[in-house]
Amino acid sequence: MTTISTTSVCDSTELQQRRQPRTDIVAEAPGGTDRWICREGPFRQYQRTLVAQPNGEGLHEVTETTSYKLAVPVWAWLFHFPVRRAIENRKERYGYWWAPPDRLDRRAATVLGLLTGIQVVDGYLGTVLTQTITFAADEFGAGNQAQGWVLGVVRAGVLIALVTAALADKRGRRSLLIGAGIAGCALTVLGGLSPNLWVLGGSQLAARGLSTALGILIVIVAVEEMPYRSRAWAASVLTLSAGLGSGMAVWILPVADLSERGWRAIYLAAIVGIAVVALLGRQLPESRRFAGTAAPRAVPAEPLRNRRRNRFALLATSAFLLAAYWAPASGFRNDFLKDERGFSATDISLFTVTTATPIGIGILLGGYLAERHGRRRVGALGVVAGAALTSSAYFAHGLALWSLTLLGGVLGGVAVPALAVYGPELFGTHSRGQSNGAIVTVGVIGSALGLVFVGQVSDHMSATGPALAILAIGPLIVAALILTRFPETAGLELEEINPEDA
Repeated sequence: MTTISTTSVCDSTELQQRRQPRTDIVAEAPGGTDRWICREGPFRQYQRTLVAQPNGEGLHEVTETTSYKLAVPVWAWLFHFPVRRAIENRKERYGYWWAPPDRLDRRAATVLGLLTGIQVVDGYLGTVLTQTITFAADEFGAGNQAQGWVLGVVRAGVLIALVTAALADKRGRRSLLIGAGIAGCALTVLGGLSPNLWVLGGSQLAARGLSTALGILIVIVAVEEMPYRSRAWAASVLTLSAGLGSGMAVWILPVADLSERGWRAIYLAAIVGIAVVALLGRQLPESRRFAGTAAPRAVPAEPLRNRRRNRFALLATSAFLLAAYWAPASGFRNDFLKDERGFSATDISLFTVTTATPIGIGILLGGYLAERHGRRRVGALGVVAGAALTSSAYFAHGLALWSLTLLGGVLGGVAVPALAVYGPELFGTHSRGQSNGAIVTVGVIGSALGLVFVGQVSDHMSATGPALAILAIGPLIVAALILTRFPETAGLELEEINPEDA
């Protein structure tokens, strides 16, 4: 519990102002004489009291005491000083650069805090293979083509994600989210004991499928819980959390330099994720929209079916083209750095941390812009800029390589929140999981084909850049679709976008 107490002298007008309920970081409600409690705000406990004593000549000595406890699990320490400053400096209305566009209530703040904690684990699970495949291939005596096939075949695990997400439409989000997280961590740990590249690929096929399902369900729950003007902002926070998890895999990557088998430690470290998912998942409630919406019993009307098909086709096409480019752009980066630019594991770790850490700026900015200026313009700009700069980096050396990679990541990150929420937003509650699972499945097919294509072409040409330049046509097509065909969903409740849930 944090307590802030101040004593000051004020006149009757200022005292009367202090006796008005706050409407900034917290929306207060009267709780007694000179006492206020939280009506809405990200607090588990909250109370403000005034003690006023006359001090002569119409003045008053006022002691104002505010006690509160944030309803933000895992990350409360991160918001301690910003919230404390907001409590100390009363504003006329809500609005903070570091906070979501909407004031979160206790439940939304709690759910988002839990989801971001679990998302860290998901980010780690989704990064392990791409960060270690080149070192595992060295131990097992495999080349680029074998790596490409393994990275491609592993994508078949998306079928597990498709089934899991579809079940979530019938059985709820919570139990499947927790189960997917724990099982994905356990299978990743087993991957660290693999005797060859194909056993590693098989264990990762299942682990990545469950990790993909976990990521889908996390975003769905967040979209179903957040206020209507904060969904893209929440997506940006979740993406940053996933990036933190990915970064953890990069931080310990230098152990691969210690011995030929050092890469295995990165898989074994996933055992920590089992405890994290179990602990946070136990506190996570079922999605309020799933719990509060009756399952549809009638066959959808033809207009509804047509709308779903059109939206699915649009999102699936975009997912395919984007994944076909970004999967190899990410998956072959370490191999490119090691074999084409002579980087060691430590060099790769330093390069990745230096160029990837600022991506968070683009992601956070993208969430802010997507809420205030709409999804379409922000998404299209980020897609084009990110792909163009990233492709250029594969032809660069020295400082240009570092600069282009950094800028491509930051500007590409701007598009992430805007596009991440489209999948959950454009489908009703009881088709949201199945539809998003299917969209991700199509995207994974695109990523598998892209990986195989780049693996074979790069082996043939002894360079990765030309193959990626060809695939960069995909993001340009997606940018055109975003501007011309995607609906604008910013500022709309889910029930407005999907009237069947109203």
